Amino acid sequence: MTAFDYTIVVVYLAAIVLVGLYLEKRASTGIDSYFLGGRTMPWWALGASGMASNFDVSGTMINTAFIFALGASGMFIEIRGGVTLIMAFLMIFQGKWNRRAMVMTLAEWMHFRFGTGRQGDVARLVAAVSVMIMTVAMITYFAIGSGKFISEFLGIPAFLGLSGEFWAATLMIVLATIYTVASGLYGVVWTDVFQGILVFGTLIYICVMAFTQFNLPETFQISVPLKEGGFMPIETTRDAWTSVAPTWNLNIPEVSAYSIYNLFGIAILFYLLKVTLEGSGGTSQYMIQRFFASRSDRESGLLSLFWTLLLSFRWPFIMAFAIMGVVLGAQQGVIDDPEKVLPVVINQFVPVGIKGLLIAGLMAAAMSTFDSTVNAGAAYWVKDIYQTYINPKATEKQLLIHSRVSSVILVLLGLFFTIFIRNINEIWGWITSSLGAGLLIPTLLRWYWWRMNGYGFAAGTVAGMLAAVVQRALWPGIEEYFSFTIATLASLAGVIIGTYLSEPTDKNVLLEFYRRTRPFGAWGPIRERVPGHLMEKINSENRRDIIATFFAVPWQIVLFLTGMTIIMKTWSQFATLLLILVFLSLGLYYFWYRHLSTEVRMDD
Repeated sequence: MTAFDYTIVVVYLAAIVLVGLYLEKRASTGIDSYFLGGRTMPWWALGASGMASNFDVSGTMINTAFIFALGASGMFIEIRGGVTLIMAFLMIFQGKWNRRAMVMTLAEWMHFRFGTGRQGDVARLVAAVSVMIMTVAMITYFAIGSGKFISEFLGIPAFLGLSGEFWAATLMIVLATIYTVASGLYGVVWTDVFQGILVFGTLIYICVMAFTQFNLPETFQISVPLKEGGFMPIETTRDAWTSVAPTWNLNIPEVSAYSIYNLFGIAILFYLLKVTLEGSGGTSQYMIQRFFASRSDRESGLLSLFWTLLLSFRWPFIMAFAIMGVVLGAQQGVIDDPEKVLPVVINQFVPVGIKGLLIAGLMAAAMSTFDSTVNAGAAYWVKDIYQTYINPKATEKQLLIHSRVSSVILVLLGLFFTIFIRNINEIWGWITSSLGAGLLIPTLLRWYWWRMNGYGFAAGTVAGMLAAVVQRALWPGIEEYFSFTIATLASLAGVIIGTYLSEPTDKNVLLEFYRRTRPFGAWGPIRERVPGHLMEKINSENRRDIIATFFAVPWQIVLFLTGMTIIMKTWSQFATLLLILVFLSLGLYYFWYRHLSTEVRMDD
């Protein structure tokens, strides 16, 4: 990078910190403003912020690595998390279900679902602790990816026995922490909007550059990482690499770390099952915080749609870098580490000035994901542990102090654990398929099974997360579907045992939850207590939502793939996907979008 590039990066970093500090006064009126922006922010800002939060450097690097190594079908591996397919479920029904609770955190939601008695307290406390553990894990993941990326450009040396990548991540995280701690969700959202504009500008430039200047050779080499360290080259063809239709089996050598994806068809079905369960159960942390902060059912739907449409531009961007990485490999020798394709391509092909903007844009993407995660994670300490169980009479000033201190502590813990992780895929695979899987069953059943109580949620969550930790300690290298199975079966056993060894939740609590949320599922004893004319409206809404979900999931996948085919210039694939996209969009309009302004009123 030249002095001009460095100047652009420094000016950007200074500007983003100043914006966050400028918003500090608005966030300091109370924790509702600090964590939810006072529920006054417009849907388009929340949607743009959500997109920026999903556009992290770590994810962009690992997604580029899979596309580079496996071609277009490598996107299907990231159905596990990187495609953010959970947005389809949030868009259709989970977003509005969560908003209707009018709470600040998932843990506070436990009182809404299980009551304010002992079982509600136990569920709330366990939910708060589990989400904070996930927050630390996510900070670790972001730090590894951003450190790997930034150190490639800043050239920070090792110091005090710690790598340059660690210190690069620390530099960026300290800057992001300053404005996150100062301004809460106000700072997070509006700096994300600002950062999103910068990201989009660089995104469009790279896509145009790849489309107009780079063409794939007929045959070329890619590389894959080895299980014991190092990398090996593999030859492939243009037609095989650009095909968006996944094959049932891959032929990656067993010595490669990517050989775990050789049963590709089974892996994709497993990821689809996993995402369906996760999406139907909702989410936690920074994603659900946007819906808690939304102003209405309609706006929760609109912010989801806008979020997904903006996020679709990420995949042509990733494909552009993968294509440039392939071309660079054909010219100078294959890039060994797929996870370094992104920074290597930027160094080799992006011109002066644009390089500075692109580095600033990708740093913006990293910071926007990080700031959202930290702000949401701190809410669980402040709202669900400190205020609820330690100091119920805490003043707003005390709560804000704890908001800021807990944010810093979460960051320090996340940075500490980066010392023990080797690569991005290692931590991401464990988060998505093991640690996160430990939360999946209790998170899912809380919506659809009236008999599940707070003790069942707590027992399932603890059992699942302990199983994930034990698996990581004893069998760290097992396939993702095995680690997923261990965690989910342990949590399922915990839910069933905890539920049936204790009394059901009070039916008056359940009735209030059902009347406000209106979920589908096994709610027979509660539905009987709802007036018939209201049940007809609820049933109609539920039927539309279920049908719309069957359109929304493939719509999101096809939307992302369609943009990728433009960059690859595979026009026959583009035409086919475009026709499918139009059909799915019409279905979404008929069953979902045109009903957005219609809301069942429970006081009819």
